[in-house]
Amino acid sequence: MTDTSDTTRQPAAPLSDWEMKAATQAKLEAELFTLNKAALLNALALAGVTRVVVSFDGYGDSGQIENVEAQAGDDPVIMPAATIEIAEAVWEQAEPKRSSVSIAEAVESLAYDVLEKTHCGWENNDGAYGDVIFDVAEETITLDYNGRYTASENHTHTF
Repeated sequence: MTDTSDTTRQPAAPLSDWEMKAATQAKLEAELFTLNKAALLNALALAGVTRVVVSFDGYGDSGQIENVEAQAGDDPVIMPAATIEIAEAVWEQAEPKRSSVSIAEAVESLAYDVLEKTHCGWENNDGAYGDVIFDVAEETITLDYNGRYTASENHTHTF
């Protein structure tokens, strides 16, 4: 048997204007996420907060943060009242929008960013729940995500 398929690689089509803008937007969003994360974790460290746990839940086209708990070691503490500057990418603008927000608002914003980056639509249909954990010492944000789904199993027997 002879294989007659053409294995030569065709040149990739040039990116459309929209694809180029989307790539630029994604790059800026990634850079700003890293900067916002560093600013937030630094502010939490200066306030003596070692960990923040953000619990979320969503289904049926709506989702929300259910609880935010700041900790110093194993002890719950009040979220610091200080403000920090965060930046947000704006479509087709080279410069980000900068805002001064409370640490609590920054925590919420980054928690939603993490969900959007990894599980866009987490609040739709059966939805999802879990925690976004900010570990100040490790300088990490961890998403513990539980997706819900409806399953169906069919058996047909003919005798």
